[in-house]
Amino acid sequence: MASDPDLLSIGDLAQATGVNATTLRAWETRFGFPVAMRLPSGHRRYRREDVAAVRSVAQRRDSGLRLDVAIAEILDSARPSTGSVFTTLRREHPHLRAERLHKSTLTALSWAIEDEFCAQADRARIFGAFQTGRLYRPSRARWTELARLAASATVFADFTGTGDLPDDAPVTRIHLDPVSPMRREWVVVCDSADLPVALTAWELPGQETVADSRRVFEAIWTVEPAAVRDAARACARVAHEYDPEVGAPLLFALADAPTPVAPGLSALNSMFTRMLTYVDRHQAREHERR
Repeated sequence: MASDPDLLSIGDLAQATGVNATTLRAWETRFGFPVAMRLPSGHRRYRREDVAAVRSVAQRRDSGLRLDVAIAEILDSARPSTGSVFTTLRREHPHLRAERLHKSTLTALSWAIEDEFCAQADRARIFGAFQTGRLYRPSRARWTELARLAASATVFADFTGTGDLPDDAPVTRIHLDPVSPMRREWVVVCDSADLPVALTAWELPGQETVADSRRVFEAIWTVEPAAVRDAARACARVAHEYDPEVGAPLLFALADAPTPVAPGLSALNSMFTRMLTYVDRHQAREHERR
């Protein structure tokens, strides 16, 4: 690797970009950018494509953009985006199994995740996708409370016709347009070092005449830190597409690899116990209606 003509030393990168070596080392230490390969001797080596990336960051910074935001935008542009959390997990983590669940079961699982993970995780970044503002409305107070404990809380939906919906601060709302893949998705993501979890589900087509609680979704859930981080990044990319001022700080915060620690058995047991309780309550209400 030391003699590879396609690799650059830090001096070569500095000369090609006009950003001096001291600054490049400071960026790497503080922001994890640019990513260097290390020789056995410890010397840094960079790829040719890093030249364009560093130049782009420098140009954005010089135009007045905050350095952390400029770096987050470049890191995001280097990754392909599907606009879909479900598709991202299927593509990046094919071992995760998708199960078909009715909306009532999916609701119970979501509430259990919110109660046991989002509400108890330390400074989590949480994301939720609700399809429409009408579906978000019953959860608004719940998410406002969750947001007070989180590092950030971002929700996605088509909020058309919900102008009377009060401001959710500290929740950030992202209004999805009709072509967004997330318009058909159900998402709850809690990205944190101690209690990571992600749930995403895609509504099967052709259910226009099906009762709301009986609608069927293909669902994936995971507590694997790497998969949760990918789900969170997918949400952040969609946020950045609609509102760069919201998305860029999220992309920067999620740029590093996650801590490889999964939730303990007690947290998972509590989540499943709570989920079963919610499902049982729903079934009891359905029985009373009949």
